[in-house]
Amino acid sequence: MPSPAALAALASLILPVIGLPQPFVNVMTPVMPTYSSQTKAQGDRSLAVGRFPDRLELLRPSLDNNLVSYSLTTESLSGNYTFAASDVLATISQRWLGEFMRMYPNVTFNIHAPYAGSLGALELVKGNLQGVFVSRELKPTDVSGFKDAFGYDPTSVPIAGGSYRQFGFLDAISFITHKDNPIESLSFKQLDSIFSSTRNCGGNSIGKWGDVGVNGTLADKDINIYGITPWNGFEEFVRQKVLSCGGKRGEWRSGEDTNTTKKDPHVTWEETVFNVSRLVSEDPTAIGYTGLAYVDSPVKVLGVSTTDDGPVIAPTYENVALAEWPLSRVVYFNTNTDPKTGMDPVLRELQKFVISKEGQKLLLDQGVFLPLRKFQQDSSSKMLS
Repeated sequence: MPSPAALAALASLILPVIGLPQPFVNVMTPVMPTYSSQTKAQGDRSLAVGRFPDRLELLRPSLDNNLVSYSLTTESLSGNYTFAASDVLATISQRWLGEFMRMYPNVTFNIHAPYAGSLGALELVKGNLQGVFVSRELKPTDVSGFKDAFGYDPTSVPIAGGSYRQFGFLDAISFITHKDNPIESLSFKQLDSIFSSTRNCGGNSIGKWGDVGVNGTLADKDINIYGITPWNGFEEFVRQKVLSCGGKRGEWRSGEDTNTTKKDPHVTWEETVFNVSRLVSEDPTAIGYTGLAYVDSPVKVLGVSTTDDGPVIAPTYENVALAEWPLSRVVYFNTNTDPKTGMDPVLRELQKFVISKEGQKLLLDQGVFLPLRKFQQDSSSKMLS
């Protein structure tokens, strides 16, 4: 008997084919295991040899046939380079580097433990590395520290998709409510108006469920917000994708009463992502955000729209795999590239190979992360030209 997770994933592929609409809400009951943070022993092992998934997703996407293949450059490439990588990227980064060195025997890459993108980012700032594979956006302090040191920002090129809901492997983000909440979807502007104090996306403050069209007994209830204490990779991603508009960085609501005529929503900050789904499942007035790998309680996973007039997109496996879910995540390769002199030719060719059809095939064969789609490859290619 297939698991509920397998049936949900299969439905996301079959429904469009037979002409039936996909549901905006695709998770109503617990389908994921309850995870906990790594023990010290597990963390030490990840730093030493990399991290490996507990299990793989049942379905895997096909490679985008429109991806551009890699062509060997006529330039003579040589040199010794030292990189770092997040623990979840230790294996795939070694595969990419090994294949590149096979094609260019005069190039030598070194990438050693400890495998931690945060440590690598600091070493990039110090000038001790030429590149860092990181499975998230750089911390704001990493970026500001780099700019203080060099006078320009680090170059961060998306080289791969995150996972669908692999625990610990850059799973897609979702917004969740109590399962009995009638709301099915929210726009980014509405989410910004609920979660932020800055409301950079232009909306009015939203503090009650009736403000987003919910009727009945819930309409007059204050919205209770559940989030993750900054700084955290999950909250930074949501902050950048949803709360930051017009070049202005969003700030989270504090939960304090900032307007005597309208009560500010209650905000519960969790130190980690692990409890958010459970807490939302226990609070009929709740909304929160979490990774799809952490939906281990009976909550409603909302569809979202990036604009007020839609379309509404559901966080199905198909939409995440095709990079159509706007809260899908990506992996970055970060380098120190002086805009006056341009990118080092070896680093440029390495990234061209990684985002090529051949490089993404290596990623697909690993069975964890999702390969880039053609429009993502095009966007990254422009950063390398």
